[in-house]
Amino acid sequence: MSSTPLAPVSSGPAVAADGAGVRTARPSGRRRRDRRLLVVRVVVAVVVALVVLFPLYWMVVVAFSTRADLLGGALRFWPSALTTENFRRVFDSFPVVTWFGNSAAIAIVVALISVTVNVLGGYAFARLRFRGSNAVFLVCLATLMIPVQVIMVPLFTLVTDLDLYGTYWAVILPTAASAFGLFLARQFILGIPTELIEAARIDGASHLRVLRSIVLPLSKPLLAVLFFMSLLQTWNDFSWPLIALKQNELFTLPIGLLYLQGQFGSDYGGTMAFALVNVAPMVVLFLVFQRYFVQGFARSGIR
Repeated sequence: MSSTPLAPVSSGPAVAADGAGVRTARPSGRRRRDRRLLVVRVVVAVVVALVVLFPLYWMVVVAFSTRADLLGGALRFWPSALTTENFRRVFDSFPVVTWFGNSAAIAIVVALISVTVNVLGGYAFARLRFRGSNAVFLVCLATLMIPVQVIMVPLFTLVTDLDLYGTYWAVILPTAASAFGLFLARQFILGIPTELIEAARIDGASHLRVLRSIVLPLSKPLLAVLFFMSLLQTWNDFSWPLIALKQNELFTLPIGLLYLQGQFGSDYGGTMAFALVNVAPMVVLFLVFQRYFVQGFARSGIR
């Protein structure tokens, strides 16, 4: 009489046989938890994105809505008929093209000067050793704690004494460099391998040659971040251009938006159309340079 041996009980993960006879392991508990966490993260990211993008979406909807839709009292998430009436009314009533050109010219010049000054200063603080360098750098960072409103009066006195009041340079020069940009440039350049710079110095390269041939080619993300940050800050600046500029032909878009609100009152369509003209260029630039923007912050050690 023969007895059938019992199959050993396995303590490993449960398996199942498919149609081809191949035994596949069931997902482990850890894998299921990872999937649930991934789903939760995706849901949270989508919700946050919707909250952030909804104001921009609503601006577009109101800008292209007819006056009947805006005065009807019903909440519409999409206009009944797309129209450019609001844009035509704004462009016919105000020199929007001139103000747009002023904003673009001032912002680009400030961004170029700011990138140059911040990169040169960041390289000096990162790679040059001189007495008191850390103290000077800390003093520069300490200026971040000073509100802009505190220095407006002495700044106005300075540009007036220099006979710059009422000109583009009254807006450009005071904002041509920033302590945060200097800090960002220093942290980024510190991340460049020291061996590359020392090898170039041993070969007889000057600091300017090292900066031009080694640092700048490796600093494209940094340059993009500094340029975009300075461009965005200058483009949206309202208080200082309002003080420094006195002629209507020299106004920028944020100042023009203030005059539009005072002119039209409750014309939300015209206001949103003007605001969209002001916001759209920066949104497009961010979408184009977002890869360099993220890389610049990541390689600078800022989380």
